[in-house]
Amino acid sequence: MLSQLIAQAEPVGLHRLVLCIPVVSTILATLFSIALFRRWRMKGGGLHLLWWGLGFVTFALGTFTEAWTSLFGWNPVIFRTWYIVGAFLGGYPLAQGSIYLLMNRRFGHVSVALAMAVIVAGSVLVCLTPLDTAAAESHRLSGEVIVWSKIRLISPFINLYALVFLAGGAIYSAWLFKRNPKLRSRHLGNILIAVGAILPGIGGPLTRFGHVEALYITEFCAICLIYGGYRLCIRKPVGARHPSVVAELQRA
Repeated sequence: MLSQLIAQAEPVGLHRLVLCIPVVSTILATLFSIALFRRWRMKGGGLHLLWWGLGFVTFALGTFTEAWTSLFGWNPVIFRTWYIVGAFLGGYPLAQGSIYLLMNRRFGHVSVALAMAVIVAGSVLVCLTPLDTAAAESHRLSGEVIVWSKIRLISPFINLYALVFLAGGAIYSAWLFKRNPKLRSRHLGNILIAVGAILPGIGGPLTRFGHVEALYITEFCAICLIYGGYRLCIRKPVGARHPSVVAELQRA
């Protein structure tokens, strides 16, 4: 009898622990955003750093809504905020930062206008749609409560945009830095960023099948990998004064 009670209690305790992962993710994302804004100020500007900082602000807001729901229960305002900052703004600002880093500014401005038009329209619909509160779970967030279900067709396009430019940009940078052994830290850092960018893209679709916990885990792993990659990328490379290293950094 006792063994049966323990077997029943363990999954519940583990499940509850997983639901609290967003609390840690929120703290990490907030600290990372502060670090990026400090670097943006230290560098005297740079749209890519500004967008990356904003990206981790929205990341922190998304995990904050998840943490709130895990701790205090489901709330319609928190849910709508979660869907906007998570499904629409999750990886988009980070991808936009990569666009400004790797491409010309004109393309960056045009892509911002197009993407934001879609995001604003989708956000308005999320604010207006009725919610099926009967489908809401007490301590988990899921898009199943959205009555205007076609709204959920918008997020895959935005997520694909984010995946292509964030993960793709990191892979491209990793390939550039691989050519110079003195830039190995930046090569490895961009690989970590690429993997971190892909993980939420795996966890996100699983929420459509009711596995919201998978998103919480992949978000936590993503923030750890991206931060680790960032730290490697800003590390002063070996032989930083060598002409080949300077030329490589200027091209990147």
